[in-house]
Amino acid sequence: MTKPAGEPAGLIPQPEPTSRGQTFEGRPLARPHDEVVDQGAAFDVTTVINRRRAIKLLGLGAGAFALAACTAQGSPSSSQPPIGGSSMLDTPEEIAGPFPGDGSNGIDVLDRSGIVRQDITSSIGGGRAVAGVPLVIALTITDAGNGGLPVSDAAVYVWQCDSRGGYSMYSPGLETETYLRGVQQVDSSGTATFTSVFPGCYPGRWPHVHFEVYPRLESVTGSQDPVLTSQLALPESISREVYGQASYEGSLENLDQLSLATDIVFGEDSAALQTANVTGSPGGGLSAALEVRLGAR
Repeated sequence: MTKPAGEPAGLIPQPEPTSRGQTFEGRPLARPHDEVVDQGAAFDVTTVINRRRAIKLLGLGAGAFALAACTAQGSPSSSQPPIGGSSMLDTPEEIAGPFPGDGSNGIDVLDRSGIVRQDITSSIGGGRAVAGVPLVIALTITDAGNGGLPVSDAAVYVWQCDSRGGYSMYSPGLETETYLRGVQQVDSSGTATFTSVFPGCYPGRWPHVHFEVYPRLESVTGSQDPVLTSQLALPESISREVYGQASYEGSLENLDQLSLATDIVFGEDSAALQTANVTGSPGGGLSAALEVRLGAR
């Protein structure tokens, strides 16, 4: 992949040569003549159990325990309850994947003027518009530790692939595009809504949409960590309908090789808490709704 113009040196990880060929973090590269970011989905997902998430997980246990202890001792409540609580039904934390564009791997769209937008079907400021079946994504952010009440101050960043499986800012030929990325503050019901297209299915991954939840709009920057990074899964039946469209060439064949139970992200529970409720039709447009439950962070 061609390095995007203006990217500081050293931000794209490089392989290490050994007597047995090229490796990265001790693992042999499937495509030794390509960069690490071009090694395929399975390699990417294994690699990007990203350092940011690892750091968050190291501090999560103590922070969550301290929060629970304070609550048990009856700490005073404020008029605006904090994000977080404890529940067995929290939306699972997931990896951001190799194409987040949030600054965690050197490529950052969050500081760009225009990223706060509802319609993400074209690049910021215009540019190429994406083809595909129209999809409205509605993510409702609730506090699982506070009776499932909506979190009214949260903001959400979403990103996804296009109908051919490409990611703006990363995939070859798309390095200067910023489509299918956007930020929205939730409304009074805790819902952030985006106008998008149904994502394609690329080799090795179930159809999905990435998202990050931030405590407020002002905190959505490439220098801040989200309170939750996760992924939305799309149901198989509607995916198969969509992938019959000409703009989704190859997606049906890729889907045939996958299942939710074997997906590297959703496989633990087959996306029980992450599968969207999809309504509508490919001909008239689709809507995908998901409740995102925040627990102690």
